[in-house]
Amino acid sequence: MLENAKATTDTVDALRSGSSAVKAIQQSLSIDDIENAIEDANEQTENMKQIQEALATPFGASAEFDEDELEAELEVLEEEELENELPEPPQGVPVAPSAAAAKSSRPVASDFAELTKLQAEMAL
Repeated sequence: MLENAKATTDTVDALRSGSSAVKAIQQSLSIDDIENAIEDANEQTENMKQIQEALATPFGASAEFDEDELEAELEVLEEEELENELPEPPQGVPVAPSAAAAKSSRPVASDFAELTKLQAEMAL
């Protein structure tokens, strides 16, 4: 029973001293101090991001690009790649008119006549 009383007293004393230590720490800190510390940490994080972005930019390269210009260049490259991938038509086989030829001012009747002539030649 004496040992239990001693253990209980030691536990209560430990709780009191722990409570006093926590109270002393809380008195040395205020919510404003904590908010200021968090703001400082956020500022430093933002500064570090800006530094990393600056270092990630290649030397001699402009950081600003015209997206429309880049997309137009990509379209040209894709068209060239597609043209390179398409097989060449065999000799003597008429090639379908391109979009530019379709927009030409040539009359439709002459196209029909030319088509009829080609069909006659193929029938031979």
